[in-house]
Amino acid sequence: MLAVTRRNLIKAQIQEKKSVTVPALAREFAVTEETIRRDLKALESEGVLSRTYGGAYIQDGVLNEVDYTVRMDAYVNSKTLIGGICRRLVGHGDSVYLDNSTTALYAAEALSALRITVVTNSLAVINRLAPAGNIHLMAVGGAFDAGSNSFMGPGTLNALSGYHVDKAFISCRSLSMEHGITDSCEELAQLRRLIPAQSDRTYLIADHSKFGYASFVKICDFSSVDGIVTDKPLSGEWHAFLEERGIACYDSPQV
Repeated sequence: MLAVTRRNLIKAQIQEKKSVTVPALAREFAVTEETIRRDLKALESEGVLSRTYGGAYIQDGVLNEVDYTVRMDAYVNSKTLIGGICRRLVGHGDSVYLDNSTTALYAAEALSALRITVVTNSLAVINRLAPAGNIHLMAVGGAFDAGSNSFMGPGTLNALSGYHVDKAFISCRSLSMEHGITDSCEELAQLRRLIPAQSDRTYLIADHSKFGYASFVKICDFSSVDGIVTDKPLSGEWHAFLEERGIACYDSPQV
């Protein structure tokens, strides 16, 4: 198969699925992973997609559910910065909920030295914090979803409704002034919609790429969160919008 033909097929696939992984494409087209990486680099130079080490994704589309392995490698520096800000919002003795977002995994890394209780439905967070003797870890079960590497469904909702924490950190697929806080997955939205009622303070953790967009399912209005943690300074318009609603904005490593 000619490279141009393969790249057109990859382009069509990512436009439909919103994300692709290097190993899956290599198997599908019977070529090496290095060949696929060259294809993705060429398509990125055309402005078709954004690359990560594990694959590639596109940002647009209200039903945009990016593969977990691709999300893990996206905006790593941004997520690390957000994790550091989360660390400044948590103290020894706190009880904390961390959702199943990849951003929450970076928060878990930043919080791992604290003496805290952590409730989570994320298998990645569970695996990261399980060796930490200082963490009282509450793993919320349910039906395992490989796409998000987490537990979801009615069992998870029921289990989470039995906990109340000091601080919760949840993410989203997108957020906009017009449409509120939104997600592309109904089950994820249901979980995240529950959390503000189970927490004294709820923080939305979202990197800069998620602002100004709307996804398929509404999680909640901005009134449901107490603060927003992000990686880059927000515009004056966003600051005014959040201040008017009494929502703290943490868009700097100096909290």
